[in-house]
Amino acid sequence: MNVLHFTAECYPIAKVGGLADVVGSLPKYQNKLGVESSVIMPFYDNVFTKQHSFKTIFESSIHLGDAIIDFKILSLTENDLGFDIFFVDVPELLFKDYVYSYDDTDRFLAFQIAALDWVAQLEHKPTIVHCHDHHTGLVPFMMYYAHKYHMLNKIPTVLTIHNAQYQGWFSHDKISLIPAFDMEHIGVLDWDNSVNPLAAAIKCAWRVTTVSPSYMEELKRNANGLESLLSHETAKCSGILNGIDSHVWNPETDAYLIKTFSRKSIVSGRKANKKWLCDEFNLDINKPLFAFIGRLVGEKGADLFPQIFDISLQKNDISILLLGSGHDDIEQGLEDLKSKHKGAYNAYIGYDEKLSHIIYAGADFLLMPSRVEPCGLNQLYALRYGTIPIVHNIGGLKDTVIDISEKGFGFVHHEASVEQVCHAIERATNFYQNQPTFKKMRTLIMQIDHSWDASAQAYIHLYNTLN
Repeated sequence: MNVLHFTAECYPIAKVGGLADVVGSLPKYQNKLGVESSVIMPFYDNVFTKQHSFKTIFESSIHLGDAIIDFKILSLTENDLGFDIFFVDVPELLFKDYVYSYDDTDRFLAFQIAALDWVAQLEHKPTIVHCHDHHTGLVPFMMYYAHKYHMLNKIPTVLTIHNAQYQGWFSHDKISLIPAFDMEHIGVLDWDNSVNPLAAAIKCAWRVTTVSPSYMEELKRNANGLESLLSHETAKCSGILNGIDSHVWNPETDAYLIKTFSRKSIVSGRKANKKWLCDEFNLDINKPLFAFIGRLVGEKGADLFPQIFDISLQKNDISILLLGSGHDDIEQGLEDLKSKHKGAYNAYIGYDEKLSHIIYAGADFLLMPSRVEPCGLNQLYALRYGTIPIVHNIGGLKDTVIDISEKGFGFVHHEASVEQVCHAIERATNFYQNQPTFKKMRTLIMQIDHSWDASAQAYIHLYNTLN
């Protein structure tokens, strides 16, 4: 079996969100299980491409409407990623220092068309094409309906929806950019009077997955307009929970940490990382440390944080540390709290990979009050490092965190509200006071296996049903 993943992101090459982590791990684990799995993505102008060398393996040109655009397919001259990766180099459209921009229709159309042109001429074609999110959503449609790709129309396609809120809509005026197809199939592209790549992919793909079982069920009720479509296509839909790369996220070998640790050395290891955080951000090591890592946007519940933090810091003897960036008004509200709660609260506005690892290894609790969380990886990283998650009962958070009151290992609230998150923080603070029980729980959660092994096998099983 030969699987080719189409994606806009892949860690460590280009990362905006969890999509990159998934595509940077799943193929590696599939290869370990005996499936030949590779990735194709755009060639960006970023740190990774500047630091690595590439070779051209194919050159041609595409028609994008009236324009003729040259492109190359590149591969790494030296590759230690654990899977083959190919890059679509379209300099005037894709070779940018960003992944996404305000209007990416032409960019990602060029990527998909060029990639399929390359696949079409391969002697050994993939046996499965696996597409990720709307940026690759027109691939199944073009494989089955575009005249120039008739040789690909028997290859099964799988679509994984990482976030259904973004669907890649564009006007019917741009349909001429898509390679020629019989216009009787134009309805496949349309959803609510616009071309909707995610909707087209749901219609055309042989199987549709989401990144957790609960998120799939939630999408049938709330999918930014695609609820009825997903309900109609429910027979080919399933949820497969994401995993984490247990080699990258391993507290015993993590080079970012101040001190590495295992379950046996968890007390000293976590204390060293917490001490560094508290020294660096002027916090008290003797207080329970609550943390948040992520985008400061409404989806993550971050707009609630200024009020949550203010109330919780007044009510409880705790420390709070935040790492993230996003909406200006949220950032400003979080910055304003620094002077009011000096010595108990701090925030790093921005992103720092090393700091994120140390927070997972040093914080006592991780906050995730998300309104939307298809899977969530942060809670899995936290568990791996012995940090207890506090989560909203939705999506993948619902599938991976059980409340302590139900013989579980986290704190679960049922609304993304100031009141419920504050109550969860208060419950966690009380739990922290019983140090023997708290320390036992930290050791317990480090043993939970959320590696990609089981998830990669589930995808392989899915592929096998298509051949």
